[in-house]
Amino acid sequence: MLEPAHHADVVIVGAGAAGLSAAHRLTSAGVKTVVLEAAPCVGGRMATEKVDGFRLDRIGQLLTTSYPELRRTPGLDALVLRPFAPGILVHSDGRHHRAAEPVPGRSARGALTAARALASAPLVPRAVKPAPRPASRPAPLGGPLDQARLGVALARIGATPVERLLGRPELPARKALAARGLPSRTVDGFLRPLLSALLCDPGLITSSRCADLALHAYARGRLCLTEGGAEALPELLAAALPPGTVHTGVRVTSVSTTSVTTAGHGTVDCRAVLLATDARAAAELLPGLRVPSFHEVTVFHHTAPEPPMEDAGLLLDADRAGPVAHTAVVSQVDPSRAPAGRVLVSSTVLGPPPDERAVRTHLAALYGAPTDRWELLALHHTREAVPAMPPPHDPRRPVRLLGGLYVCGDHRDTSTVQGALHSGRRAAHAALRDFGITPADGDAREPLPFAA
Repeated sequence: MLEPAHHADVVIVGAGAAGLSAAHRLTSAGVKTVVLEAAPCVGGRMATEKVDGFRLDRIGQLLTTSYPELRRTPGLDALVLRPFAPGILVHSDGRHHRAAEPVPGRSARGALTAARALASAPLVPRAVKPAPRPASRPAPLGGPLDQARLGVALARIGATPVERLLGRPELPARKALAARGLPSRTVDGFLRPLLSALLCDPGLITSSRCADLALHAYARGRLCLTEGGAEALPELLAAALPPGTVHTGVRVTSVSTTSVTTAGHGTVDCRAVLLATDARAAAELLPGLRVPSFHEVTVFHHTAPEPPMEDAGLLLDADRAGPVAHTAVVSQVDPSRAPAGRVLVSSTVLGPPPDERAVRTHLAALYGAPTDRWELLALHHTREAVPAMPPPHDPRRPVRLLGGLYVCGDHRDTSTVQGALHSGRRAAHAALRDFGITPADGDAREPLPFAA
């Protein structure tokens, strides 16, 4: 509980990834910090629901092990990342195809060898073997040579400095993909569904620079989930802060550069205020702040009598033959998300909730397994799940509005966990500079999102 007359150097409004990241930088510099969160728990959109022993993420954004802020942010030393199996699975025309993961610096010959080896790796579906693919329909990844070209292209973008990526001409991602020099079937059958999954953007209206940043991160790491659910990251950050820093169930009604007014908890005096809420809540407290458009996301969580596939990989739909964009047997990636012996399948729809029967029908086709005995555990629909990043998009939007007033969040950087953590660091460093304090971990004005 807040004290009747509370004072702090900095009040942070919002206990999501951005606000908690900022709190760590400020408290580490000796700045007395208070974090106020209206919800009963920390995390914001990084929420995990518990149902009968299952841990079900509300949005299910994909992370990558190459996010630099996962290493730079204090308090995340104990974070456990559970990577998907190597090689993304692509479903097309009733069959599964496996795309090799890029390795920075790999030669064309090495990529070709890896592509051939991965193409011959067995997949183990628990169902009747899908019907043979008609000869007139080439695989979405093309032949071994096309896969080698894809691997080399991804390895090259992974080795490209971020500054050069951000200096490229900016177009909508769907238009920029056409100029990649790859076969159209590879672009449409792999890069489009991959970027749609990474950006939660089915139409690929995202800035091509931000799409390149996403491919850069993918090429340098492994797609992964946080062990225990998305909430594990903000909970670790909150637990590592000094006792009494975070206060949940406190709704802020107005802010200024010297105080924060709450509903039912009085006024907190301070030297600076840092807004770390989502974009809409920030604009309600500070009218005039731009509210971006959003991508809506729906996640279906099912439990099945047995795993529909032994592979613990991410499965993309290249044909867009149904509502599901990507799906995975999550309990095989992170066993802590399901009770022992139970199966959890999580599937993402990039849009409003479709009829659940259509989802089951689509999943039966994707996995090649019957879904009539599957049980729906939860359906999570988030209308404003991910801020859109159409061109022109500045991945380093200003976090200092004026002396004593700062704002951060994924709507100020890239619409990712990496962007939220990075914007929190930038905002904290801006406040420290105004206080005349040199940040101990360097100046966040230099590092860019996804910079290694």
